[in-house]
Amino acid sequence: MIESLPTELRKILDGTPAFKNVCIVGGVVRDYLLHSWGRLDQEPKDTDVEVYGMDYDDVIAALQPWGKVDMVGKAFGVIKLFTESGRDYDFSIPRRESKEGAGHKGFKVAFDPTITPKEAAARRDFSFNSLAFDYHRRELLDFFNGVEDLRNGVLRHTSGAFAEDPLRVLRGLQFCGRYNLAADAGTVALCRSMKPGYQELPVERVREEWLKWAKLSQKPSAGLHFLRQTEWIDFFPELKALIDVPQEPEWHPEGDVWIHTLHCCDAMATIPEWKREGALDRATHMLAILCHDLAKPQCTAQLEKNGVLRWTAYGHEEAGGPIAQAFLEKLQMPQEVILRVVPLVMDHLAHITTKTDRSIRRLAKRLHPENLDGLWLVMAADHMGRPPLPQVIPQRVTDLRDRARSLGVDRKPPEPFLMGRDLVAMGMKPGKEMGEILKRAYEAQLDGEIISQESALAWFKTGAATNAPVENKTAPGV
Repeated sequence: MIESLPTELRKILDGTPAFKNVCIVGGVVRDYLLHSWGRLDQEPKDTDVEVYGMDYDDVIAALQPWGKVDMVGKAFGVIKLFTESGRDYDFSIPRRESKEGAGHKGFKVAFDPTITPKEAAARRDFSFNSLAFDYHRRELLDFFNGVEDLRNGVLRHTSGAFAEDPLRVLRGLQFCGRYNLAADAGTVALCRSMKPGYQELPVERVREEWLKWAKLSQKPSAGLHFLRQTEWIDFFPELKALIDVPQEPEWHPEGDVWIHTLHCCDAMATIPEWKREGALDRATHMLAILCHDLAKPQCTAQLEKNGVLRWTAYGHEEAGGPIAQAFLEKLQMPQEVILRVVPLVMDHLAHITTKTDRSIRRLAKRLHPENLDGLWLVMAADHMGRPPLPQVIPQRVTDLRDRARSLGVDRKPPEPFLMGRDLVAMGMKPGKEMGEILKRAYEAQLDGEIISQESALAWFKTGAATNAPVENKTAPGV
C-alpha cells in the first residue's frame, strides 16, 4: 500500500510532525486491494487522508507549508491541498453525523478529534469502504470484515447508520455494477425498508449514481439485479415495465425483455471499443443499450406469421425514442447525453434496412450528434445479449460500420458542399430563398446527386435549385 501512494504525499505525511495519527481512507484502499488481486485494471489515483487528534484549524496550519489550501469542504471537515506538482489531496478530520431532518442534507455534523478510527469507519456505507490504512503503523484497519466481503464479492452495509442516508442504496447500485457484487440479504432487507427516503433525494444525486453505474460498470447487470432485489426499481417504472415482457424464443432464447436488457448491458461492458472510450461516451452508450427496448412493453403482441403464432414488437425502436428521452430527462441527464441516446434507440435496428450509400448517409444525419461508430456498439451489444446464442456480431452490422467509414460518415454526417458564401459569390442575397436552396442542395448531396463542391455549383447553375420545396427526407425509417 505504501508503495502505491504518491512520493509527494509520503513526503508530506513523513515531514509533518503534527500528523502523528493519520489514515488513508475511502475508495483508494478498496481499489488498491482490487488492483493487487488483479481485479482492477488501473491503480487508484485519488487519495483521501483522515487526520486524528487535531482540530480543523491545526490541520490547515500543518498543510500550508506544502501548497495552496482550499477550505471549500469545511462544512464536512475537508481540506483540499493543491501542490506545486499539480496534484491535489483531500485531508479531513473525523466527524459524527446524526439525522435531524429530511433530505440528503438533513444531518447534523460534529467534528471530534477524539473519535477513534473504528468509530469513524462505522459511519461509512459499506464494509469495503470502511477500510483504512494506518500510515505510520503500516497497518490495514479492517473493523467490519471489509476485506473478506470484497474478496467474496459481497455488498454489506457497515452499521445501522446506513439507514440514515437513502442515497447509499443507489451507491449500492453502482458498486454492484462496478465490482460485480451480490448484496447480503440483511442489506437488501434494510434497503427495502428505506424506500420512503427516495423522495428526499435531490435528483442530481440520483443522476450521479446512475452515471457512475453507466461509465464504470464491469458487470452492469449486478447493479440492475440489486435495484430489483431492493425494490428500488419501483422508482424507475420504465425499467420495471420490462420484467416479464415475452420475446420470441427463436430470436431471444434468453428470456423476457428485462433479462435481455441485463445481458445486453453486460455485453456492452465487454466490448474493447467501449472500454477504450472516454467516460462520457461510455456512459452514453451504456445508457443507450439500457434504454434500447423501453417501448417493447407497449409494442409487444402475438401475431400469426406463416401459420405460427410468434411474439413481435413491431415499431418498438421508433416508439422507444420518446420513452428513453422522458426517462433520461427525469434523471436530469446531461442534454448532450440525451441528444445522443435517443437516436441510438430509434435506429438500433437500422442494419436490417440500411443497405445503400444514400441510406447510410441519411442514417448518419439522423444520428447526429451521435454517430455510426456508437450505433455499432449498441447493435453489437444487442446481438451479443441473447445467450445461449453465440456472442457474435452479425456481419451486416460490421459491414454497415465499414461502409460508413469508406463514405467518411462514421463519425459525423457529410459536410455540405454548397455553402451560403458560394451563393453570395454568385450574386444571391441572404434570405429565405437562399436557405431553401441550401437545404435542397444538402438533400441532393445525401441522395448522391451532388458529390463535390464543383458538382454542387453546377447543380445550382443548371437550375436544379428551383425544383419543388424541400421534403423532410431525414425522418426515422426513411
